[in-house]
Amino acid sequence: MNLKIRSRLGATATAALSLVALINGPSAAAAPVAHSSMDTTITWWASPISPGSGGPDLRPALVTAFEKAYPSITVKIQTAPNNTDTNRADLITTISGGSSTPDVFMGDVIWPGQFGFHHLALPLSKYLPASFWTRFAPGLVAGASFGGQVYGAPFFQDQGFLYYRSDLLKAAGMSVPTTWEQLESDAATLVKQGKVKYGFVFEGSSYEGGTCNFMEYYADTGGQVLNSTDTASVLNVADATKVLTFVRSLVTSGASPAAVDTMTEPSANTAFDTGEAAFLRNWDYAYGTAQGTGSSVVGKVGVAPLPTFASGEPFPGYSNIGGWNLYINPHSKNVTADLDFINFITGTVGQTIEAEPPFSEIPTNAAVRANPKIKALNAPFAILSETRLVPRPAQNPNYPQISQAIYTNFNAALAGSASPSAAAAAMASQLKSAVTSSGL
Repeated sequence: MNLKIRSRLGATATAALSLVALINGPSAAAAPVAHSSMDTTITWWASPISPGSGGPDLRPALVTAFEKAYPSITVKIQTAPNNTDTNRADLITTISGGSSTPDVFMGDVIWPGQFGFHHLALPLSKYLPASFWTRFAPGLVAGASFGGQVYGAPFFQDQGFLYYRSDLLKAAGMSVPTTWEQLESDAATLVKQGKVKYGFVFEGSSYEGGTCNFMEYYADTGGQVLNSTDTASVLNVADATKVLTFVRSLVTSGASPAAVDTMTEPSANTAFDTGEAAFLRNWDYAYGTAQGTGSSVVGKVGVAPLPTFASGEPFPGYSNIGGWNLYINPHSKNVTADLDFINFITGTVGQTIEAEPPFSEIPTNAAVRANPKIKALNAPFAILSETRLVPRPAQNPNYPQISQAIYTNFNAALAGSASPSAAAAAMASQLKSAVTSSGL
């Protein structure tokens, strides 16, 4: 279903461009800009953003700071469903029906292709100058784009990290692995020596987490899934076979348990926190749980960038991007105020608020990520500037089908139900069909 919704790109865009002419690059704080002094109310659709169940909510903290900086603009928070699929469905119904609210909405990093193609979000790069986008960490803007335009402003993110048992590595005289081959060898050795039950655990089940893991390995080979216009699959079958051969070898070598093909984030995390695993690939929250109440590995965990292949891209390896962007409703009647809000939230003031306790969200702003005070807050933050980011191939509107083609075959090779070469060939064939399918 190709929803034809006309975006308001005329005089409003001109006003918006004059508004953001004072944005001065990656480290510029989002200071108030002189424009219309008329009182305006905008609606921000966002699910609660809390560090834990019952914890403080980031949304009102950001709104309070923004309204102090922009006293003529009031932000009304409209609470979105926590379930991402329900959230997305509600937005599609609301925006395709022509509603002018919400004005700004928080959306998943995998929505740009779908929402851009179906005219459910404004192309922000037509409103904001190139200097605005330089504030973000490399890789984030590419992941928020579709058809040569940027649709989402990176708000807060997540990414893959390598967690390791520092006590076990020290006792064994092992260094933190910088290649996947070293990780496999060390993990298998620790298991064979009886030091740990599992060597390396990660998200291998047949679901979205498998796509995230595959994209990290595949980016380390230098491979791309989509062409430069995001309109066709260019999966390199040889590189995909290399990846799938490696992940299967993790199981056959004893580095990873056979059950890794059923593991999701929680189950992999549990195996690590209970002391059963030496290495873990997971998102940034895993460090907090490893140091939290009930963990068996408190004070015994290190964090590092993900490895790469010995014959692949240079270290560090790539980390897949998770998290949320800010989008603007194409029917919004308050685009100038919407842009003010996005400018502030993604500037150094807003990003520092979200990064500092009690919220501790990974900032997307490169200057905030590199700030020594932010880096000192926790172990994952300390290495943010050392990592490299790769988005999932969500720059095509058929991303759900694309992702399914990736994770089902990643899982099949990992489980041994298909050979690596057969799974790679099937992935390539299914991607070719997925890219040209239609519908939301």
